[in-house]
Amino acid sequence: MICIIAFYKFVSLPAYKELKEDLKTKMIELEIKGTILLASEGINSTISGTEENIEIFIKYLTQNPLFSDLQFKKSFYDHQPFGKTKVKLKKQILSLGEPIDVHSRIGIYVEPKDWNNLIKQDDLVLIDTRNDYECEIGTFEGAIDPKINNFRELADFVQNNLDSWQNKKIAMFCTGGIRCEKFSSFMLQKGFPEVYHLKGGILQYLEEIPPETSLWKGNCFVFDERRAVKHALIPA
Repeated sequence: MICIIAFYKFVSLPAYKELKEDLKTKMIELEIKGTILLASEGINSTISGTEENIEIFIKYLTQNPLFSDLQFKKSFYDHQPFGKTKVKLKKQILSLGEPIDVHSRIGIYVEPKDWNNLIKQDDLVLIDTRNDYECEIGTFEGAIDPKINNFRELADFVQNNLDSWQNKKIAMFCTGGIRCEKFSSFMLQKGFPEVYHLKGGILQYLEEIPPETSLWKGNCFVFDERRAVKHALIPA
């Protein structure tokens, strides 16, 4: 079986360009495929390999004090879902089209076990921050699909709905948590006082919450050969 891990962290990395070759060399040495994105604002990645080699890579990566508290979402597949080994340098690991200081202020994390109670509340706007083709195959009950083609379009979507959302709590979710973390900062900057986001994203929710108590409907799109996963992160 092939082990797949997804991880990210918004952390100041002024010397991020210097990390590229070392990370790629280690990935090649361990026959790990997938992509790591590096920018001055942090790291974002989904990679795969044998479980033994993935554990070696995790140990190597977390020896860096900047990455010592990385959280990894782990799943398995019967063969390698990625074809290449990539480490890419970016201006931002994720862009909304305007400056956002994720390091100083983000929304309130909600653990998967507490998510159902939150999204059942009446005075709450629940936003699926993913692209339209992701929302189509699965989402949470009552969630708004912004019908966007890319993350940057969320800014216009919010601007068009500012008036109708005043005085309401805002909750959001995404695949692994990275979009929500940045989008929560954006919403706080727009003046919304109560902003919540699902810790670990849909993947952590599907891993921890059993189907019989789940409010998730459908499957979760993933960006690899599996295409989608369901509860317990089993390929759909």
